Amino acid sequence: MVHGTNVYGILRAPRAASTEALVLSVPCSPGTHNNQAVGLMLALAAYFREQIYWAKDIIFLVTEHDLLGTEAWLEAYHDINLTEVQSSGTPGRAGAIQAAIALELSSDVVTSFDVAVEGLNGQLPNLDLLNLFHAFCQKNGLLCTIQGKLPRSDWESLPGYAHSLQTLALMVLAQASGRPRGDHGLFLRYRVQALTLRGINSFRQSKHGMAAVGRTLEGMFRKLNNLLERLHQSYFFYLLPSLSRFVSIGLYMPAFGFLLLVLVLKISFDSSFQPSSRSSNPPADPYHPSATSISPQEARPGLLVLVPPVLICEAAGLALYLLPVLGQQVATQHFPVSEAEAVVLTIIAIYVAGMALPHNTHRVLPGAGAARGWLALKLVALVALALVLMALALLNFSLGFLLAATMVPAAAAVQPNGPKVLLAAVLVLATPAVTLLLGIFLERELLEVPAGVGEGWQLFLAALGEGLLQHHLYGSCLYPLLALGVYPLWLLLWNVLFWK
Repeated sequence: MVHGTNVYGILRAPRAASTEALVLSVPCSPGTHNNQAVGLMLALAAYFREQIYWAKDIIFLVTEHDLLGTEAWLEAYHDINLTEVQSSGTPGRAGAIQAAIALELSSDVVTSFDVAVEGLNGQLPNLDLLNLFHAFCQKNGLLCTIQGKLPRSDWESLPGYAHSLQTLALMVLAQASGRPRGDHGLFLRYRVQALTLRGINSFRQSKHGMAAVGRTLEGMFRKLNNLLERLHQSYFFYLLPSLSRFVSIGLYMPAFGFLLLVLVLKISFDSSFQPSSRSSNPPADPYHPSATSISPQEARPGLLVLVPPVLICEAAGLALYLLPVLGQQVATQHFPVSEAEAVVLTIIAIYVAGMALPHNTHRVLPGAGAARGWLALKLVALVALALVLMALALLNFSLGFLLAATMVPAAAAVQPNGPKVLLAAVLVLATPAVTLLLGIFLERELLEVPAGVGEGWQLFLAALGEGLLQHHLYGSCLYPLLALGVYPLWLLLWNVLFWK
């Protein structure tokens, strides 16, 4: 159990009926972390209180325990309970929240601002809000970065393209993780457009005090105060190679469509050239047509052979989703491990054990040729994989693209008649766990802080536990999606490889 207290105040709009509101949120953990942001928020509250042009209520929010406090306050403010977080309610309320800014400052001197846009489950705020902050930074002479990268002036040169690609790859990895990269990420679930602004004090020569930061925030709130409707006319699906340029959904979705086209063509090819049960019989006498006829009773078991492997694979995914939490106390009682270690080790054990499941249970059923059986199972796996990836790309494009880029080639190539060792190696490299591990190493390389094998493994274990924890605390969909959707489909492909 984690106990905390949130503090918030509401500045009532003198020129409106308190039907809309804006939020300035500051996370405040125990200690001196982010005290500068709290002081600046109080100074802005005193300044805003003297102005008479506000048409929207302004909520000044200080949360404890970062994301936990923000989730508790949002659920209490909207009077709903989406997660296991409990709160005592909000005695004061304002209007419907239109936009929110989460502020984090490392010191009272700022050399640049880093903007975080990725929210829970890969949600992104309206692009107009990001453009607004970027414009104010340029007006006040503040450096603004995305993914910690400054935009280059020579963006049309080869080094400029490489820099933009590096920034784009970092955003894809951050969005695919499904983690909110700041307190703003939880506001997006409630259709509140939000950003997290992190003031960085680095070695750069341009130094700015709290006055410049305050002017930027005051200008943003004045612009948001003039909104007559919700932000909706700009993009919600985009990728950012820099703050001044973006890649819209109309440009990156065709690349994903070509990956799915591989599955569609493979399904069409296999279904067109699927051998029938007649081909497995010897040529019949043309003078006895009844010798070549096949009764419906003999063809029915062709579909029945798919039932055991599908049920076993789905049961393995259900066990991967439920057992790590249900068996947590049992593992800590019988093994010298902590609760977090027990959960992570149980996830790994169930994940690896799925590869050793009895994949030949279909042999207990009579009828149906072996060739037709594995082809039918592969068709089912390919169709389900295409549907899952297509739906996922509409919710979180980065995650869907990474899974498609790794799983589609392996899914198209797998068959029981090829080189089993090579195909098994390809299929293992295409598993979501290996994709997560490689993504961790790639992110550290792009951040120019490469991780060794031991450190990368520790980060991998931490990511497994964090993914399950965020699902129960904030409602993240990444873990149940991989456990109940992607992992059983990968097991079906593994079943096809070792079909007998």
